[in-house]
This record gives sequence, structure tokens and C-alpha cells, in this order.
Amino acid sequence: MTDQYAVDRYVVDLQDVDGTQVALVGGKAAHLGELSRMEGVRVPGGICVTTDAFRRIVAEAPSLGDRLERLSRLSPDDREGVRTLSARIRRTIEGVAVPGDVAAAITSALARFGEQSAYAVRSSATAEDLPTASFAGQQDTYLNVVGKAAVLQHVRRCWASLFTERGVAYRRRNGVDHRTVHMAVVVQQMVLPDASGVLFTADPVTGNRTVATVDAGFGLGEALVSGLVDPDVFKVRHGEVVTRDVAAKQRAVAALPAGGTRLVALDSRRREQPALTDAQILRLVRLGRRIEAHFGRPQDIEWCLVDDGFRILQSRPITTLFPVPATVPETGDRENRVYVSVGHQQMMTDPMRPLGLSMWRLTAMVPMHEAGGRLFVDVTRRLAAPASRAALLDVIGRGDPLIRDALQSVLDRDDFALPVPDATPGTREAGGPKPGGPAAGGARAPVELDPAVVGELIERSRASLAALERGIRTRTGPALFDFLLDEAFEEHRRILGDPLNIQAVMAGMEATWWLNDRLHEWLGEKNAADTLTLSAPGNVTSEMGLALLDVADVIRPRPEVVAFLQGVEDDGFLDGLAELPGGTEAREAIEAYLDRYGMRCAGEIDITRPRWRERPGALLPVILDHVRNFAPGAAARRFEQGRRTAREKEQDVLSRLRALPDGERRADEAKRMIDRVRAFIGYREYPKYDIVSRYFLYKRALLGEAERLVREGVVGEVEDVFYLTFEELRRVVHSHRADDRLIRQRREAFRSYHALTPPRVLTSDGEAVSGAYRRDDVPAGALTGLPVSAGTVEGRARVVLDMAEADLEAGDILVTPFTDPSWTPVFVGIAGLVTEVGGLMTHGAVIAREYGLPAVVGVEQATRLIRDGQRIRVHGTDGYVEILP
Repeated sequence: MTDQYAVDRYVVDLQDVDGTQVALVGGKAAHLGELSRMEGVRVPGGICVTTDAFRRIVAEAPSLGDRLERLSRLSPDDREGVRTLSARIRRTIEGVAVPGDVAAAITSALARFGEQSAYAVRSSATAEDLPTASFAGQQDTYLNVVGKAAVLQHVRRCWASLFTERGVAYRRRNGVDHRTVHMAVVVQQMVLPDASGVLFTADPVTGNRTVATVDAGFGLGEALVSGLVDPDVFKVRHGEVVTRDVAAKQRAVAALPAGGTRLVALDSRRREQPALTDAQILRLVRLGRRIEAHFGRPQDIEWCLVDDGFRILQSRPITTLFPVPATVPETGDRENRVYVSVGHQQMMTDPMRPLGLSMWRLTAMVPMHEAGGRLFVDVTRRLAAPASRAALLDVIGRGDPLIRDALQSVLDRDDFALPVPDATPGTREAGGPKPGGPAAGGARAPVELDPAVVGELIERSRASLAALERGIRTRTGPALFDFLLDEAFEEHRRILGDPLNIQAVMAGMEATWWLNDRLHEWLGEKNAADTLTLSAPGNVTSEMGLALLDVADVIRPRPEVVAFLQGVEDDGFLDGLAELPGGTEAREAIEAYLDRYGMRCAGEIDITRPRWRERPGALLPVILDHVRNFAPGAAARRFEQGRRTAREKEQDVLSRLRALPDGERRADEAKRMIDRVRAFIGYREYPKYDIVSRYFLYKRALLGEAERLVREGVVGEVEDVFYLTFEELRRVVHSHRADDRLIRQRREAFRSYHALTPPRVLTSDGEAVSGAYRRDDVPAGALTGLPVSAGTVEGRARVVLDMAEADLEAGDILVTPFTDPSWTPVFVGIAGLVTEVGGLMTHGAVIAREYGLPAVVGVEQATRLIRDGQRIRVHGTDGYVEILP
């Protein structure tokens, strides 16, 4: 007689499962249980062998615990170690006999289906089919398993498949601890379908939520999933099949009478036939939309067709889709919207934590919308209105041609109508998503400004920052939040939105555009302004890079200090310097640098990112590179060399212009613009410096509040507050109550956002719109990008994803996803720059020109297509990169 306790503990009927039981039955079974409860959704009957059975197996193999501990400690890069240890774990699990009471519980539960019934045996891990990570294909499925003994054997194999090499690697990439994951096993009645396949309720490539994609083939779905045959592919939009791609299906997978499957040839008459009729396709998509609505997000659904009826074999979230901004226009309509990425403008496409997102939105000059941990600006109305469209496309195109092309492609479509623009004045919508940046518009006729306004604006900024520091110093608790919201943020926006500030920023940019356009027209010279702006005065970001060379000059002649810094492992190293010969001077030099620039860091638009003042160790790799690669006085020499080169270029340009017809007039105009660009282009970087300086003051104040909350037991650790918005943190400070569950959910969501690639342009349909350069002047095999700093350089590519891990030598070419101002110290030691994100006037481009580095930005997937250590040639004038043999 079967032990009823064992049955209840180790086996559960799928119809008794719901979505709350992931810990007991795993993600797949939980979804199948939910599906089986939906009216009109047919799921093959079956059982689930619970995670308690898996825990029992682990407990009965003592060596597993030790091996799992060792596996959790292995580096993700130790592929051989992972391969060897995971194989041992699998062999151990497969070698353990299923305990008698567990085996009896399984066979007893299956008895109702018949002695020789066939089954599909599927893994169902607790870290599977989750909203943030599907784990699709990471564990095993076995089809047409016949007989009790075979079922038990394949249950063991499913348990063991939790530790396939690919599953282990996937969990590591998604931050999942192997020791916390358990495996359940689904055993379902086998169905023998006429056709089968996969339905995506959103387009898995573009992300468009209005387009469903159906992959279909004859026979069992194993042929499609394993890539043995090409499927028919159908796309459905708004209840209509809009595309059909019927494959030549040579083969199908069929079930064998005694168990297992085999590949069979299809009858020649069926090979060119679609696996589904249009009516069946539309019926399947309607069913998929119901399932999508039930789970509240787009689904990846495995289905099969039996006697003209659909069976659902699995449904899981499509975790690769970039989220759509959760916004509804104030009018309450559902009109189409177009969003432009803020991160691509700000050179920070990593996800931001909720506090960082809310602080940027509260201090921004235009409304912004959050999706996937990133920010977007709604440009719909400016794009729709003919009066503003050209100006929007012009200013965006100058900065990032890929965004412009993506927006143009949206305009060219017949299936995505933009709303009819209204004449409502004062609409807060912009195409230039930069706090303090100019409103979207074309290149205006240059406004004459006295260069003295730059000094005036800087003094205003300093006075405002000093007042902010005094205001914060005297306030805590709710009074601090009131001050920040009612006064500090208002002053923040006032300073950045000052028309004089915007004019000063635009003066340098417009002069750059004018010089490049006119000198190309008159002299046939590309990007002449790149050389003319070398060592322009007053650029706080380029000065920051050169200043670290001066710090290296102080450290270089002190070998004990150099040796000490080479062994530093934490950020408390400054105190240790005082005990070394020359250490006091070294510390003073570093402290002075931090006093001036310590508010900066990688990803600095996110207030939650650690600043250099908080983690000075981030600067040490660059300082030590400078100590090794440069001679004393390099900063002054580099600046003077740039200034001299710019002066020589100016004389050359003016001389060549004077030799042209009407040359004196042209030379006079060019001279006026050269003076203008050198007077104003340095100020282009100052508003960002002001923003980051304010952010550091805000952050110190908010961290003080967080520390009090920790002492009072309201939150567990200081960084918990990073997962609250500013308003939520304000309420917590007022009420002394925090939602721990919300904080945990936000942590998990933030972790998952790292796997998403933010698009430059996103529609309200969820479509990530890609732009193209549409050029025919790039050599075959070269990587196309945007030329932002003239010159050609050949050297070793160093692919760097984290500035703190940069190991650069003279002559190296930096290849990285993006660079914000915090990367500037690295620029002084490289020969060229390639980035995946960037525009003509973004920070990396401006500093590359200041330092005379050939640079190409906006090179899609550069860090994947270029291998670390490869030799490459960067064509900074023409905008492409060659990978050399």
C-alpha cells in the first residue's frame, strides 16, 4: 500500500497547483497549474514530483552538499572547473536510487493514466520561468517516456539536469545561488500532435507588443526547439496574418511505439504546406492573448495541435523584451508614443536604482519616463508637428545619427500613426533630454556673447553650491526633504535653465558646427574644428584628466608609496600613506584632487553610484598607469602641445582661406568663429560638473538620513534606501516604517535590468527601433560609427567594461560601451577611442578632441566584435574602425 504521507509530500496533481507554489513545484509546473485552471485552455494531464523529493535525494548523497559549496565559490571564468564539478554532481544524482516511498508515490499517482501510458518528463526548477529570467532550455525535457521504470529514470535525469554546465553558467550570470535552487519534475501525458511550435505574444526581435509571432512545424515540437528543422513563421497584428514564411519542411520528429522519438522524412506533398491554416493561426493567437492577459506580461508559449484543438505545453514570460514606459497621457488616450533614450545622451546606459531615477527626474529640465531602470523622453508631439520636426531631427542627428535615423523610420511607417499635434502652449516635451541642455531646435544663427559671461556663470554656480551646502547643513529629517524639494531642486533647475547658461553652451557647439560645415565647404576639410579646439581653456573635464597626471608626478619619485599603492585592496588606504616616506605629500596630492573632483564617478548621473571621494581606490589603477607610462610634467607639456597645434591649425586655415576668391571675408568669419569656439567650448562641460557637485551634496545628506534609519532599525542597511524613490524615502523618514518586501523586489528587478539592452528609440508598442548609418563609403568588413575626433591611429585594442579594471599602456586604443566624464583620466594615456554609444557633442567626443585622440563613437556592439588585444585601426576623420589581421 502506498504511504499517503509520501504521496502528499512528494507528488501533486497539476490541476491542484497554482502560481503561488513555485517553491514546491518550480516555475514551469506553477505556470502549467495556472494554465490548467483557465477556462478554455487545455493542458495535458499529469503530476508534479515536488522539490521535497529533490531535497530528499540531496540529503541522501552527503557529498553533494560539499560539491555545491565548492561550485558556488568557483569563478564564473573558471569554465574547466565548472565543467568538471558540475559533471560530478550530475553523475552523483543520477547514481542515487529513487527512495522507495518516493518511487511508490510517483507510480501510484500515474496509475490512473494506464500501465503503458507515454509521458513527457520535464524539469521545473524553482529558478525557472521567472518574470526576470526564464532559464529557457537550461534544464532537460524527455518525450515519449513509456513505463514506470523509464519514468523514474528520467525523473533522476531531470534532477541532474539542474547542474548542466549551461544551467550553472546561466544562474551565475543572473546572480542565482546554486544552493538555493531546487528541482521539481513535471510528468504529463504524452500527446501526439499534428503540428506543434512556439507562440510569442510579442515580437521577440523588435519587442513590438502588437505583433505575435508563431513558429510552427509538423509533428513533435522537439524538431523546432532543437533546430533540426526550419519552422514556418507567421506574424499576426491586430487580428490579421501580416507575414507568412512557409519553410520547406523536409523532416519531423515522431514518437516511437516503444518509447522515445525519431526523425522521419515528410511526404513530399506536405513539405511545402503550411503547418497551420490562417484560421488556426488566428485562433492560436487569440488563445495566447488570453494567457498573456492572465499572467500580465508577454508570453513564450509552447503549443501543439491535436485534432484541430490546441494543447498548451508551457508558458513563460519573455524576459528579453525591454519594458514599455508605464505612462498614460494626461488626456487619458492611448495614442502612439515615441521615446528617446536619456542614457544614450548622458553616456550612461546602465540601469539606475530607483533613488537615482527619481532624483534625475526631479531635477531634470524636461519630463522623463522610466522603463527597465533607464530614462526616456517622450518626443511624440515634436516629432508629429511639421513645425518642430525638422529642428528636432537636426539637433538629434548632429549628436547621434542612429537616433535620427530611427525616428525617421518611425515617421516613414504606415502602421504607426503619430497623434495629430495640437497647439497647446507650454507642453513640457523635449528632444534633448539633458538637464540644463538646450531645448530641441536647429542650429540657430549664432548669438553674440561676451566671453566674460563664462566666468560670471561659473561664479553664480559656485555661490549657489555654497548656499546649498549651508542649507543642507542645518536641516535633518522631514525638514531636509522639504528643503530639497521646495528650494534646492528649484534652484538646481533655475541655474541650469538660465537662458544665459544655455546660450553659453550653445555658443561653443554652434561655432563647432559652423566651422566644420564651412571649412568642409570652402576647403574640403573634414572635422577641422577637432584640431582647432585642442587644449581649449576652461574645460573642467579635460583639466580633471590632466590633474591626475600631476598627482602621479608627486607619487612617482616615492618608491615606497608606489609599492604600497600597488598592494591596496580597499578604500581606506589614505590613512596608511602617512606612515611611509613621502606618504604625507602623496596623500595631500590625492586629497586635493578629491576635493576638486571627488564627486565624480562612473555612471555619475545615478546618485546611488559610489563617488571617488567614497571609493578613492577606483582612481589607483589610472594613477599607477600614469606613474609607469609618463614622465614628470606631462600634463603641462600635453596642454601646451595641444594649444600650439591648435594655433598652427588656425594659421593654416586662415592662410588657405585668404587664397580663395572672397578670401578675406571668409577668413574674417572663420577667425571670429575660431575665437568663439575656443572661448566657449570649454564651458560645454561645466553644467554637468555643476549637476554632479549638487548630487554629491544631496547624496551626503540622504546617506545621513539612511544611517539614522539603520540605527533605528527601520531599514537593514544604508543601501536599502537606494531602492526607494525620493518621495518614498521621504515618507519612510516621516513614518519610520519601510516596506522590506518592496525593497527586496526592487533589488531583484534592478539586478534583472542589467541583462536588458536599452534601445535608442522605443515606441509605446514596445518596439525597440534601430537606426542605421546608411553609408556606402566604409570598406567591407569595417565597423561603422560616427567620426567625432579627427585622425587615424593603429594600435592594440583594450576592451574595458569597468574603468577600475583598466590596464592600459601607451599606444593602446580604448574600446568600451560608453564614457562619461569620469573616464577622462584614462584618456590621457591612450592613443584612440571607440565606443558603442556617443555623439558629436557628448563628453567623450569633446574630451577626445581636446586631447587630440582619434575617436569613433556609436559603433554598435564594438565590445563584442572587437576582441581584447586585437590590433585595430581607428579612422576618426571618416568614422569607421578596421580590425587588422
